[in-house]
Amino acid sequence: MAARINKKRSFLFVSKVLGKHIPVGPYTPLLSGAALALLLYLEMSGDTADREVMDPLMNQAVHGLIHPEYAEEAYHALLAARLALPEPVLFIGFAETATALGHSMYNAFAGGASYIHTTREMIPELESVVTFVEEHSHAMDHLCYALDASLLSGTEPVILVDDEITTGNTAVNIIRDIQSKFPRREYVVASLLDWRSEANIQAYRELEQELGIRITALSLLQGSIKVEGVPLLQPAADNGAAATTGAELVTTYVRDGLERLPVTSVDAQGVINPAAYLKLSGRFGLKSADNVQLDAGVSRVAEQLRSLREGSRALVMGVGEFMYLPMRIAAEMGGGVLYQSSTRSPIHPERRADYGVHSAAAYPSAGDTEIMNFIYNVDPGQYDDIIVLLEREVPRQRIAPMTDILQRLAGNKVHLVVLSSEPDTGGSGL
Repeated sequence: MAARINKKRSFLFVSKVLGKHIPVGPYTPLLSGAALALLLYLEMSGDTADREVMDPLMNQAVHGLIHPEYAEEAYHALLAARLALPEPVLFIGFAETATALGHSMYNAFAGGASYIHTTREMIPELESVVTFVEEHSHAMDHLCYALDASLLSGTEPVILVDDEITTGNTAVNIIRDIQSKFPRREYVVASLLDWRSEANIQAYRELEQELGIRITALSLLQGSIKVEGVPLLQPAADNGAAATTGAELVTTYVRDGLERLPVTSVDAQGVINPAAYLKLSGRFGLKSADNVQLDAGVSRVAEQLRSLREGSRALVMGVGEFMYLPMRIAAEMGGGVLYQSSTRSPIHPERRADYGVHSAAAYPSAGDTEIMNFIYNVDPGQYDDIIVLLEREVPRQRIAPMTDILQRLAGNKVHLVVLSSEPDTGGSGL
């Protein structure tokens, strides 16, 4: 547990399997999504599922989540099962925390699946096909940019993926918006944790009756919570765990061979970043047929990054919504590599054994300087090398606040890795 600095919700469950606030082995968060995929397979396949095969797989997945040293084996066993659902499905992962969780869940199926994650980035050239509000969040509006208009226009079940369901209100909001534009019969809400009260569960039932739909909830852990006390509203960062000397910063452009989408982003001040986005990151939608290309890109980058490591302890970092590809790349970089992502969630740090966030460092987001980002639970010298993966170029002055902090934390070097479809030609940003 940790205390959120948020008037609307004062607490946070700090996940040991998500790869956001706590550094984890990269196969652990990949396995958490794959385990949810297996739950969905069992739910949708019903009596046709081979329980003699699937039950041992689920037991292996749970064992791997509890004991991280077995996560890689369990993850590969689930992928090898080549799960196939009886009908096509659309997965939607919620930004920013569940972008990788949703992608990993989708990726566990051998075919017949599509995926998109919501985003909070403003892309002027594109129109959001779904817009909804996350009421308890410090960052409320979700956008959804589907390049293929048919991605949401069918009648297939929609699988909404979030790391934690507390009230279920976010799912209710997106279901209402989808149903008003792209009506269908079935929704599934999948999460690592489900803390809904009886009143919240009843709200799902009432929505089913109102809209003539079916909503199924799936989770790895379900229970009830009671929250007492008041929110902590003081600054989240201590920024005090500074090393006496700064690690070297090295910027590297790495060719992934993946297609780019030539659109721009604009921040709250109207500042435009013209750098192209990765087309298959999940933000713009993808289908099972795209996975081979994405897998090849991941392996290509991981092979190049293995040579960057000089020490035995390395941390690979994603940034904000860009979590899944860095997670996958970290998983293919060999032993001694942990993974986590920066986050915009403000959390109060406290060095106590039974508390989830021991250290915090805050800095203005490279994507929007009015938004604070945070790096949690990384101490000076804990890693020899910190490798940060960026989806697209950003101006040096915007990324400097983050790299300054990382240089104080890394024992040896900070590698700022910019993914590129072509070899570096110099660039105008980094």
